[in-house]
Amino acid sequence: MTPRNPGIIADAVGDNVGDVAGMGSDLFESYVSAIAAAMFLGYFLGPKYIVLPLLLASIGIFCSVIGSIFVRIGEAGDRSFEKQTQMVRRAMNRGLILSNALMIVGSYFAVKWLVGELAAFWSITVGLVCGLFIGWSTFYYTADEYPPVKQIARSSETGAGTVVIQGLGQGMMSTAPPVIACVVAMLIAYYVGGLYGIAISGVGILGVLGVNLACDCYGPIVDNAAGIAEMCGLDEAVRKRCDALDAVGNTTATMGKGFAVGGAALTALAWLVAYYEAAKVKVASLTDPTVLAGLFLGGLLVFIFASLTMGAVGRGAHLIVQEVRRQWREIPGLMEGVAKPNYGRCVDIVTRSALREMMVPALLSVIGPAFVGIFVGIEALGALLAASVAFRLLIALLMANAGGAWDNAKKWIEAGNLGGKGSFAHKSAVVGDTVGDPFKDTAGPSLNVLIKIVGKVALVVTPLLLAIWGR
Repeated sequence: MTPRNPGIIADAVGDNVGDVAGMGSDLFESYVSAIAAAMFLGYFLGPKYIVLPLLLASIGIFCSVIGSIFVRIGEAGDRSFEKQTQMVRRAMNRGLILSNALMIVGSYFAVKWLVGELAAFWSITVGLVCGLFIGWSTFYYTADEYPPVKQIARSSETGAGTVVIQGLGQGMMSTAPPVIACVVAMLIAYYVGGLYGIAISGVGILGVLGVNLACDCYGPIVDNAAGIAEMCGLDEAVRKRCDALDAVGNTTATMGKGFAVGGAALTALAWLVAYYEAAKVKVASLTDPTVLAGLFLGGLLVFIFASLTMGAVGRGAHLIVQEVRRQWREIPGLMEGVAKPNYGRCVDIVTRSALREMMVPALLSVIGPAFVGIFVGIEALGALLAASVAFRLLIALLMANAGGAWDNAKKWIEAGNLGGKGSFAHKSAVVGDTVGDPFKDTAGPSLNVLIKIVGKVALVVTPLLLAIWGR
């Protein structure tokens, strides 16, 4: 069976490029950034504190491997859709909990052996607990078995507009638990371990990166499996099992994004602290106009970056729609399924568009902080970093959770609820899912990259700023 839509392969490729390679590189960058920031601050405490993040990262690798071994499920048999999804979710949670528990135990002995005192251990533990809490709160707001997703699905009975409104509302509310968790983790880590404690807690939240990344990559893999099952016309039982796996995959992918957002937040705080140490800034007063200017510019930077990435998705999608319509119009027999579409042309259009559209956001993330530091002031750049962390955390969580909830609301309807596929509710939910895709797969995750680049650029240009401002 030949799919008649020329864009279907581009969609499958895009899932792997965005949610596997893209999110994988994002999480790995957060991981390396957290280690590097902790090592930089450890320099002021002594050699043992420089080595500690590397040792913890090594332990995390083994804990991730052991945790992944216990992600096992039995045969689905004739279980219902809900039972199948519960089986998979329990298996994923088992791996997460076990790997984090092993990481806590391993961290205790590593810190006790290398450093002697346990302040760093408590900071690491706080980071691990914070990461788990963010994952579970994301699970609550994006899984179809809980009220938020079902409320979005039921709102689809009155049209696409109410789906979008309800999804945005749930996305905004979903930011509360993760932000509170990050705030509590930051305060506890600071009080028990000082500035180094904040940095090492970032290492903790990403300590078992292997399992976290596996949770994220699971989503697009089963999504493509479900698509292949449908395109190939496989048995109904196979398709139902793939749909159950896909429903869990949407949630685990969003959980992975939650880990990325939380890890990037604590990592960004570590880079902020590192910048203040390197720039010799002791106090940044809110009564200083340059500091206030930096705060506003930091928030603006996040909004502009999100706008550019959202616009890039819209323009790329427009080009794909035009190409699909052209092929349907110009290739004889394509609509009847007897001719083969030019799949490669759609993949080429998307790739070229992505590379072209990312030039301006990339330049903005590099030039923006350097411009503020040079022309506004050292304190202003520190304020820009602080504001960008706060705004990015909120917007990235809103986009990731709202997008995942819209997607699973559509999947819940497709499972036979509210009229199932083809119903008015389903058509409305598809609109919400269409809005949510660039939210959760493009703009939200890309903000993680922005905030880490901004922090690194600020630290790199610090010697120049000290020379310019005579510090």
